[in-house]
Amino acid sequence: MTLTVEARHKLGAFTLDADFTSQRGITALFGRSGSGKTSLIRIIAGLTRPDEGRVLLDGKALTDTGRQIFIPKHRRRFGYVFQEARLFPHLSVRSNLAYGRWFARGRGTPENLDRIVSLLGIEKLLERRPEKLSGGEKQRVAIGRALLSSPSLLLMDEPLAALDEVRKAEIMPYLERLRDEMEIPIVYVSHSISEVARLADQVVVMHEGRVEAFGPAADVLSHALPSLDRREVGALIEGRVESLDERHQLSTVALKSARLHVPGTMLPAGKAVRVRIPSRDVMLATTRPEGLSALNVLQGTVQALMQDNATVEVLVDCGGNAILSRITSFSAERLGLAVGTPVYVIIKTVALEP
Repeated sequence: MTLTVEARHKLGAFTLDADFTSQRGITALFGRSGSGKTSLIRIIAGLTRPDEGRVLLDGKALTDTGRQIFIPKHRRRFGYVFQEARLFPHLSVRSNLAYGRWFARGRGTPENLDRIVSLLGIEKLLERRPEKLSGGEKQRVAIGRALLSSPSLLLMDEPLAALDEVRKAEIMPYLERLRDEMEIPIVYVSHSISEVARLADQVVVMHEGRVEAFGPAADVLSHALPSLDRREVGALIEGRVESLDERHQLSTVALKSARLHVPGTMLPAGKAVRVRIPSRDVMLATTRPEGLSALNVLQGTVQALMQDNATVEVLVDCGGNAILSRITSFSAERLGLAVGTPVYVIIKTVALEP
């Protein structure tokens, strides 16, 4: 699947001027509130006709202002999941799901109901009404209803924004299963760095109506982009679980040429994982440190230094994995850091976000 989006649209004083081309998997539209994410997904969905632009899915024009093509939203075969579940309150979960299947008529073989129910873990909810569901359960049913409409593309607009942290933690594993086990491409809108880091295959970073960066999640989220909040800057590292220390509840994750000890992950050996490393929790040393409580000490080379007032974001290549460290300008000067300087990266284990 290839999705091509080129959109220029004026909304009052706000101007959207963005384009990207994504492949299968989850493509995240990421950025702060007001950056243009929802405006862009509405154009993809056919809810907004842009002033100028194109939306192509596998080469088929859904919108092309130059050729006067605009396929209505109900003919685009897209599933849409909003912030609120928007279930029919007078229908049971089973009947809400059946409503999604009704839209699949004439679209080839519809998704198997039992498969979707199992994938989303809603077997015990089928006879309940929405008023008897938690926020996370409602969203899982809404996702199931969208999937059962046999969509060619699934659009998810801040689907976890209305949930508290407990409900978000409840639903995230199901979104991962959706990504890994379904072949339906997904465009996922979010302003949460943790959601995007955990779920996205590709990331489109939006800033003031424009695409600031686009590419694989690990590449995009491992750079200190100007629009990111300082608390969001960090590295996204991909690896595989090598072993588990059950006594200390620590997993060893094998990277390209190093290993990380990550807390609290009960995952099987061989499982592909991502680890988020906030730059604020990474220290640097020019000699190998000793007598530290930190379990993760990696050797690397400085690749770039990015000044930000009194601090510096230091990009370090650790055997093929890019790691960011935020230190003071004074510390950078005291260590004599420059491109090519060999350093040791010290990561607090408890700060890691598996």
